[in-house]
Formats: sequence, C-alpha cells, structure tokens
Amino acid sequence: MKVIVSPAAEAQIDTIDRWWREHRRAAPELFIQELAASFQLLAVLPQAGHVQWHIRPDVRRICLRSSRYHVYYRVRGETLEVVALWSAVRGTGPNLTRLP
Repeated sequence: MKVIVSPAAEAQIDTIDRWWREHRRAAPELFIQELAASFQLLAVLPQAGHVQWHIRPDVRRICLRSSRYHVYYRVRGETLEVVALWSAVRGTGPNLTRLP
C-alpha cells in the first residue's frame, strides 16, 4: 500500500522532528526512526490502527510507543493517507472533523 502524508501532517512531522532533535539529545533520531517504522508497518498492515469512532469512522490511530506520538491516518483505496500526528500527552486528539 502506498503511504502519503497530508500537507498538515508533513508540517507537524517537521515541527516535531526539529523539537525532538533539539531537546532529546540522547536519542535525536528516535522520533523519525519510529515514524518511518510505523509507515512500513502500515503499508503492509493498514488495519493495524484502532478506528477513531469518536473523531471519524474512517480515521485510525497507531501509537509510537517510545516517542509517545499518535499517527492518525485513513485508507482510501490503495493509498494510506497520514492526516495528523499528535502527542499522547496532550490530552484530546486533533480536530479532524474538517477532513474532506
């Protein structure tokens, strides 16, 4: 399955990666490596994440255990679209009600 990243999620990834590299000097590559591994997993097992019925029935979430971020995505045909990343410590998830 092809994995694509929405522009909004790409901006979130860039922000998180810059923050992680600056503040997590013991493991500056951890976030981006964990994210890449999640993309590889989702390309093969797109149903691995949990459906987020409280947000939208077409959105799923998978947790990046070490960095404690959530990857929100949806499957559209043969494409998996990453729509948001969100810190697990921030409480409620991102507002995805405006997704087309």
